[in-house]
Amino acid sequence: MLIYSLATISLTSPGGISYAERQSVVDSSSLQATNLGGINVVDLPYRLLQHMSMLTFGVSNFSIKLPSILIAFVTAIGIILLLRRWFHRHIAVIASLVALTTSEFLFLTQDGTPAILYLFWTVWLLLFGTYIAKKVKFLFTAKVLFFIGLALSLYTPLSVYALLALAITAFLHPHLRYLFKQLPKGKLTGALIVGIVALVPLVLSIIAKPSIVLTLLGIPQNMPNIWENIQQLAHTFFGFASPTVSEIMTPFFGLGSILLIIMGISKLIRTSATTQSYLILIWSIILVPVVILNPDKALVLLLPLTLLLSTGIDTLFDYWYSLFPKNPYARIAGLVPIVVLIGTLVWSGFERYTYGYHYSPDIYSVYTDDLKLFKDRNVQIVVSPGEQEFYRALRTYHHDLNVQTAPYASEVVATHDSDKTKFDGYTIEKIITSSSSSDSDRFYIYKKTQ
Repeated sequence: MLIYSLATISLTSPGGISYAERQSVVDSSSLQATNLGGINVVDLPYRLLQHMSMLTFGVSNFSIKLPSILIAFVTAIGIILLLRRWFHRHIAVIASLVALTTSEFLFLTQDGTPAILYLFWTVWLLLFGTYIAKKVKFLFTAKVLFFIGLALSLYTPLSVYALLALAITAFLHPHLRYLFKQLPKGKLTGALIVGIVALVPLVLSIIAKPSIVLTLLGIPQNMPNIWENIQQLAHTFFGFASPTVSEIMTPFFGLGSILLIIMGISKLIRTSATTQSYLILIWSIILVPVVILNPDKALVLLLPLTLLLSTGIDTLFDYWYSLFPKNPYARIAGLVPIVVLIGTLVWSGFERYTYGYHYSPDIYSVYTDDLKLFKDRNVQIVVSPGEQEFYRALRTYHHDLNVQTAPYASEVVATHDSDKTKFDGYTIEKIITSSSSSDSDRFYIYKKTQ
C-alpha cells in the first residue's frame, strides 16, 4: 500500500520533469563502459540506478523517477523502524504518518535526482547504528551494512556531516563510548575493510580531481551573501504568510508542525544527557552553518527536523498524561483534540502537496511534460544549442534518435526553443501542444517542400 501511494503521487504530481531532473539524465547517461575514466562519482550509487532504469525502460518520466520512488519506499521503511526504536510504539506510528505525508518527503519521492539519497543514507545509518548499540541478534550483519552504508554515503554531498555528528556523539557520550569498547575488534575490522573497499572509486576520483571534495563538503566556490541566505532560509521554514510553490514547496512545514518541533527542541535541551539528545543537537549545530552557506540544500535538515517533530509529539502526549495520571476518562477525552491535530497535520501534508503541485501556475515554468509529448524516437529532432546535451543523452538509450541544431531530413521534429530561421524550404505539418498555460507549443513537425 505504501509503495502504491508513493508511486501514484509521484507520477501524477507535478507530472513532469524539472531542469534538475534533465541534468540528472545527462549525468546518468555518462555511465558507459567506454567512459569509465570520465565518470563523475558524485552521487554515483544513484546514477547507476537511474542508468539501469533508463536502459531497461527507455527515457520517460517513469524511468527517470523510478529510482527515487524505490529509494523513498526503502527510506520510509527505515523511518518507521527508526522511530519505533527511538519512541514508544504509538508515538512511532503517529510520527511516521506525519513524517511520510509532509510535502517535502513526497517531493523527494517524485524528484528524479539524487536528493533522496541524503535522507536514505542518514536514516539507515542511524538505524544500523542503533542496532549496533542495542546489540541485536544480527549484530555482525548490522556492522557490515553500517560500514557499507557509511562508505557509499560519502559519494553524496553533505552526508559527511551526518557521519561527523555520529562520530562526535560516540566520542562524547559515556554510554556509547563504553559500548564501542565492548565491540569485538576482529569482526569490527572485517566490516570496516568491506566499507573501505567501497570507497576505492571515490578516493581515486578525488586524487584525479581534488575539487570533488569541495562539492561533497558543500563549500561554495564564491563566498555567498550570508544575510540574503539567512532571509531565504527564514522564508523556507517560517514563510507562512507567503507560501510558494516552484521546484520545492515552501515553507517546509505548517505552523502546527513547527510548534511541535519547538516543543521537541525544548525537551531535548531538558534531557540533553540522553543519546538521542546528544546526536540530534550535535547534528543540528553542525548543519546550521552548512545550510546557511547552501540554502538550496535546506532539505538536509529534513531528518533532524522529523526527529524533533517526533520528540514534540512525544512531549505533547507525556504532558497530557501527566495532568491526569490516574483518571482514564480524562486521559482518553484529552486524546480527541490531539488526534484531531495529528489528523490535520497528515491530511494537510497530502493536500498541500497534491493541490500545490497541481494548481500552482509557477509549476509550468519549472516542470515540463515534453517527454510525454515526444513519442516518435525514429526521427531527426532539431533542438537549440542549450538543449543538445539533454537530447543527446536521450540518444544513449534511443539509438535511432538523430539530434541536430539544423534540419536536413525530409521530415523533422523541432523543439519549441529551436532556431525557426533555419527552416526555409519547410512547412509546418503539425504542432504538438501541452496543457501548460504558457509556451504550450512544445514541438513542431516540419516537412520539406523543395
